[in-house]
Amino acid sequence: MLKVWSERPILRDCLPQLDGVAEPIGPGSATPDDFLAAWPEADCVLAGGMRYDAAAMDLAPGLLVISRMGIGFENVDLRAATERGIAVTYTPDGPTIATAEHAVALMFAVAKDLKKASDGLLNDRRPDYYARHSALEIHESRVGLVGLGRIGSHVSRILKAAGARVAAFDPYVDKAKAADLGVALAGSLEALLAESDIVSLHLPLNPGTRHLIGPATLPLMKAQAILINVSRGGLVDEAALLDALDSGRIRGAGLDVTDPEPAEADNPLLHRHEVIVTPHVGSATHTGKRRILSHAIDNLKLTLNVQRPEHLLNPEAWEQFKGRVDART
Repeated sequence: MLKVWSERPILRDCLPQLDGVAEPIGPGSATPDDFLAAWPEADCVLAGGMRYDAAAMDLAPGLLVISRMGIGFENVDLRAATERGIAVTYTPDGPTIATAEHAVALMFAVAKDLKKASDGLLNDRRPDYYARHSALEIHESRVGLVGLGRIGSHVSRILKAAGARVAAFDPYVDKAKAADLGVALAGSLEALLAESDIVSLHLPLNPGTRHLIGPATLPLMKAQAILINVSRGGLVDEAALLDALDSGRIRGAGLDVTDPEPAEADNPLLHRHEVIVTPHVGSATHTGKRRILSHAIDNLKLTLNVQRPEHLLNPEAWEQFKGRVDART
């Protein structure tokens, strides 16, 4: 039987999906002592955030499929996989609901100054909490979404129910979709930043988006605005963000991602009362984990059965992949 190396533990209720398909090996099953001990035996992988580059692939010469658990895939070298006839899939629908909810939770937490209020009970025992507390209402606030894909769209639905005025900048989204969501389309990123009380990032990390929010764009944001990032840490220049916070240019930030990740203990963002940082756990609800893993296993099963999955990232590898499967059987 083929062997599947799982980077993360396989949830018990998802294990039956692998029956008759592949035998789990590796850190997600029963060999935690050496993380990569079973890697050379892998025929396929349920991939998390580890870097899957040419060197890693060459250590597992029988590797046929990399099934990425999640919406991002920048940790997988698609060119190297294609050159080796390795099919790569991902699960773009899996994290949507949980990550969108996490983004909105961060918005409310920062807007309501929850960290400052909670810390005040421990460190600032003055009686005038009510007088000193000044939160922002989401109702009627202008929220700007940079990206209106799966997660951004679900964020917009939640915010519309809360009475927010939602706008977005996404050059790849047509007016009909935005209108259906009740979202106003901004003509440019600059216009969206200038008009938004809250800016929330929902786009991939690539050379064109790295440090999209930085020295050139932070000054464009509305005074006392809030920044939310649940996408990728590299979208934000953290030094520039700290400068904007130090100067009082923006109100605060809610970050589920940092660069590097996880954030080091001495990262100054962790020690600010107007910033909430979580360790990239936006999609880590029980239901979210199960949905992502289940979708990844479905992709794995389809691919190993030489049925081309909908979410194949490197279709140019498909013919070589089929030839490798035929050679194995």
